Amino acid sequence: MAEIHTLFNGRKTDGWQGVSDTDMSAAPYHLWHACADVPLDPSEAGKFAIQPGTGVLVNGAQGNTLNLATVASYGDCDLHIEFVVPKGSNSGVYFMGRYEIQILDSWQAHGLRFSTCGGVYARWIDETAVGGAPPRINASRPPGEWQEYDIRFRAPRFELDGTRSQRATFEQVVWNGELVHKNVELDGPTRASMAEDEVPRGPLMIQGDHGPVGFRNIHLTEL
Repeated sequence: MAEIHTLFNGRKTDGWQGVSDTDMSAAPYHLWHACADVPLDPSEAGKFAIQPGTGVLVNGAQGNTLNLATVASYGDCDLHIEFVVPKGSNSGVYFMGRYEIQILDSWQAHGLRFSTCGGVYARWIDETAVGGAPPRINASRPPGEWQEYDIRFRAPRFELDGTRSQRATFEQVVWNGELVHKNVELDGPTRASMAEDEVPRGPLMIQGDHGPVGFRNIHLTEL
C-alpha cells in the first residue's frame, strides 16, 4: 500500500532542515516558520502581511533565507503542494533536492519558458541554460491567490555498477487543475539543486532565497 506523508504539520518545521549551497553548518538557522495566513501587504505588493498563528509555512518576513529540505529521502512519489507568492516573487520545489518545478509570479505572462511558473527548470552548464521545458499553458492565478501542484515523479534508475539506466521523469504535472507536463525526462539536476550527482532517493526541497513564498497542505505519497 502506498504510504502518505504529511510533510508540514502546520505548526513546526520538524522533519525539515535548512540547506545552504556553501555552508551546511548554517542549516539550523533558517527563518521558515508557521503562520496563520499570508495576505499581500497593502503597502508593498511584493511582500506578505504575515498573520501570526498556524497552518501556513512562510520563509520569513523578508522572503530571503535558506532553502528547506526534508530530513527523509524519497524516490518515486506523488506530491500535492499548495503555494502562494506576492507580486514578482520566485521559488521552486525540487524533487530529490535536484529536479525543479518552478514557482513564480507568472500572472498574465506570455512567451512561456522553462522559467515560467509550472516550468521544468533548465540545467545550468558553463553559465548557460540547457534543456528544461515550459508549461503547456499558463495556469497562473494572480499574486496573493493560493495555487496548487499535483505531480507524479519517477526517480532515476541505476544498474548494479551505478550506471544510470533511466532518467528522472516528471510523469505528470497538474497545475491548478491543468495538465502542463507529461513524461518529461531530465538529463541531470536542474539549476540551484542541492547536489549535482544523481541517486535513487533524495529529499524534497523548497526554495527560500528568491522572495516571499508560502506553502500549505504538503502531502507526499511514496509509490
